[in-house]
Amino acid sequence: MIPSTAPLPDAPDEGAADAVLVRACLDGDAEAWAAVMVKYKRLIYSIPIKFGAQPDDAAEIFQAVCADLVSELPRLRRHEALKPWLMRVTRHKTMHWKSRSRRESLWTQADDAPEHLVKADETGTRLLEEVEREQAIRQAVASLPPRCQEMVRLLFYEQPPLPYNEVARRLGLATGSIGFIRGRCLKKLRVQLKAAGF
Repeated sequence: MIPSTAPLPDAPDEGAADAVLVRACLDGDAEAWAAVMVKYKRLIYSIPIKFGAQPDDAAEIFQAVCADLVSELPRLRRHEALKPWLMRVTRHKTMHWKSRSRRESLWTQADDAPEHLVKADETGTRLLEEVEREQAIRQAVASLPPRCQEMVRLLFYEQPPLPYNEVARRLGLATGSIGFIRGRCLKKLRVQLKAAGF
């Protein structure tokens, strides 16, 4: 079955959706807390991984960020700023972890520290931009119809890449229809990414 050609509705503003979630969390709604975790767990976890943390260290940073979220959420001035706040807190905790790891391992010489810190800050900015792009793509893919989500996953996330005939088999489609449907799904994905500012 070919997905509908009806245009996608505009994606809800992420900040507005976060403001609703934050208010529900502050009202004690356990489902809202779960929704925040589902929405942002990959973003939080991926930042320390991008900075070279091992899974155990990334999990420890993740737990620390979640603890801060619980304690600091009532003081968050702009509820719609949840995502940038999470990124900032996660980066701060990651930099603290990285600094502590360097001290423990004696990796850095005192003479090299200033230049190294400048490079680390530039790298950190680039990594955070990359993490933000990845999060936007994950959210855009998650907003697609189920058939398109599965097609994007099979075509772009499988390693090694799957041939069209295998994708068609898994989706129950004719091999010749994959290119056409792929194009329509990617068009919908572009609409979602554009709505998210990318």
